[in-house]
Amino acid sequence: MEKEEEEQAIPDAPLLWNAPLQVIKYPDPRLRAGNATITRFDDTLRAFAKDMFDAMYDDEGVGLAAPQVGVNIRLMVFNEMGKRGEGEEVVLVNPEIISYGKTQDLFEEGCLSFPELYGNVERPTKVTIRAHDEFGKRFKLTLSGWPARIFQHEYDHLQGTLLPDRMQPEVRENIAAGLEALVREFQATNPGTSPAL
Repeated sequence: MEKEEEEQAIPDAPLLWNAPLQVIKYPDPRLRAGNATITRFDDTLRAFAKDMFDAMYDDEGVGLAAPQVGVNIRLMVFNEMGKRGEGEEVVLVNPEIISYGKTQDLFEEGCLSFPELYGNVERPTKVTIRAHDEFGKRFKLTLSGWPARIFQHEYDHLQGTLLPDRMQPEVRENIAAGLEALVREFQATNPGTSPAL
């Protein structure tokens, strides 16, 4: 089990965002920033989760973490089918990993914050987690296969870990030109902001 970073608790900070949400791209520093523990389970949180699903579907994704839309809190959403009205919409607030399965597999992953960049990533095929839902109810869940991979990918975002961090050096080398292009684009559109590589 990975050592988790210390979570930041901001008890009464209001949750602020602008709709429609836009997925931010690497190397935006918000993708590497710490993410606050959620303590307020209210209509605002539920509205934000709904807007996250909208952004995820608009970008044809199957999962999305709050830092990917520039909001640094510990919340993720996913739907393994990736289509509105199909599959189950899952909201996980303040998720924690309890245990990993013993078997692993290699699979090509992409990420909405790294458009059109793909590479093989090895992950456990099973994970048991604890989390809250959007109403504050605490629950335990075991995920296997594709949902387990989606969860681990989005959980990485809550830890500030990004897709290339999980790739072997030779795989990362295959997307190096694409990463450099994203850095150039970020620097051109965000002068004076330091990229988080």
